[in-house]
Amino acid sequence: MITDEREMIRDSVREVMDEEIAPDLAEADREPLSKDDVIDYMQRTAEIDVGPYAEERFDDPLAGTIVSEEVSRVWPSLQVTKGMSLPVTMFEIFSERTRESCAEEYENDRLVGCFAITEPEGGSDTKVPNTTATKDGDEYVITGEKTWVSNAPIADVALVVARDEDAERRDMFLVDEKTAGFDARELEKLGWKGAPTGQLFFGEARVPRENKLSRAVMEPISDGRMDPNESSFATGGGVGGNPLNTMFASMRNGMAAISVRIMQAAYEAALEYATDREVFDQPIGQHQLVQEKRYNIRAGLETGRLLTRYTAQKIAAGDLEARMLSSLSKGWVCEKSVEVTSTPCRSTAAIASRRTTRSSATTATTGRG
Repeated sequence: MITDEREMIRDSVREVMDEEIAPDLAEADREPLSKDDVIDYMQRTAEIDVGPYAEERFDDPLAGTIVSEEVSRVWPSLQVTKGMSLPVTMFEIFSERTRESCAEEYENDRLVGCFAITEPEGGSDTKVPNTTATKDGDEYVITGEKTWVSNAPIADVALVVARDEDAERRDMFLVDEKTAGFDARELEKLGWKGAPTGQLFFGEARVPRENKLSRAVMEPISDGRMDPNESSFATGGGVGGNPLNTMFASMRNGMAAISVRIMQAAYEAALEYATDREVFDQPIGQHQLVQEKRYNIRAGLETGRLLTRYTAQKIAAGDLEARMLSSLSKGWVCEKSVEVTSTPCRSTAAIASRRTTRSSATTATTGRG
């Protein structure tokens, strides 16, 4: 499962995150990052392919999972911000109008994307979105509202889940802020404060028909402009033969990968504290009740890691079971992460309430800080 190449990727990411990102963390996660801040972090970590241009994540989802784990070990907010900018990697397959409008940002690595999926009334029920796409000549008119969109306040392009009224099914549409337009409003959060999050409003945003994802992927293949054997969406990127399934499965499992490394950070912080802190003339880690807590943390951590990586393999294989497994990994691992990170906070008591402590930082990312 962990090949020499993947191990090398893991070590490289770990080194860059520890040297380039960790020293800034105490201040960087207090407020939502500006677009300039996000671009700066993307460029500083470009050598390990953790930015939006790392298309290899679709070719080797397990390697992508390992990258997600290592970034999240240091700073989950950065992983969310860079991961949700993935629509930028699809830039070349969309319409000429969109490419021209965003060319300068794209060429200078300053293009930021987002996924617009969740809705105020239906949550993440992607089968029946209230946002609609109505065909009008050579364009689609996108109307609706999305919420809890990572990168919304700083995004140049949004990949929007909408109901195609003509085809009577859901699809995704790339909407760029310059030519189609959308409004954004920032949302304040308890945790992951560095990751800008907000609502998006589409008031009859017009996009070229080529910006419909299913068309953008399949048309170049059918007319010979794209080799299906070289398309990650058409081969390993197609869970059950559907690129939407791949995206949703990858995003769900990506949340699990983030949670795995939050658990890892919590375990390391708890272990350090249990070794250094002495009560009754011995480290508290030698007391059986504390050892049981450490056991529960480690058991959740390793189980979550195995489930997440197994799911990544299923996604890579295009196995339809990846849909169920990704939901399972996100639900179970994220819930376990909340449980695991609260344990060291209870053990360290008031110390964990300080912003400078590692245990308080990991707990804040799960929404309890």
